[in-house]
Amino acid sequence: MTKKPQNIIIADRQYLVTESLAMLIKQSTKYRLTGQAASTTELKALLKETPEPGLLITDFFLLDYNGFDHLKLLISENPGLKVLILTNHVPPADINELNRIGVRNIIYKTAGPDEIMQAIDATTQGRKYYSDEVLDILIENKSNRAEVFAPVNLTPSEIEITRLIANGLTTKEIAAQKHLSFHTVMSHRKNIFKKLGINNTSELIMYAIRAGLIDNIEYYI
Repeated sequence: MTKKPQNIIIADRQYLVTESLAMLIKQSTKYRLTGQAASTTELKALLKETPEPGLLITDFFLLDYNGFDHLKLLISENPGLKVLILTNHVPPADINELNRIGVRNIIYKTAGPDEIMQAIDATTQGRKYYSDEVLDILIENKSNRAEVFAPVNLTPSEIEITRLIANGLTTKEIAAQKHLSFHTVMSHRKNIFKKLGINNTSELIMYAIRAGLIDNIEYYI
């Protein structure tokens, strides 16, 4: 009996990447491309139309996800959905956040066709898969992350708000983006400063860089 091909949905805004990936998938007898989305609105519609979505290949950092919990919600709304992150770059802290929501398959867009298919196979079979670049990040930052995060114990919400503050967003902008009240964000901000033992935004930025919450190259540019 021939095994039914597993469905794959691509969610990315880079045309050349999505077309190349679509071509690769169509050459396989194990998988079937069921749709492509360039926004989370299109993605949600595709997931609703696909009874067994199977695998989602997406660039979390290019699509308009409203935070990591937005992706977590999509996964919970579609039981059995596996996720493979295909991206250009991922900061260490974001690897931790993806791991927190159950996403443990990340590869870079520099991967060749063989590695991409290996990652797809591993993801659909429920196995972890990280590209060499991601593994290097995990190895290089393991000791730093343990040193910075273990004694501080920031909550996931506080970590995300720390990242947003360090990236230059105002309290009002963070409140609008996270759909929180101004006073809630201010409360988070005070708790973060107290836990970290800091007094100003400059110190928060330095902490965020050391913790891998933001890329120091991006910041200085």
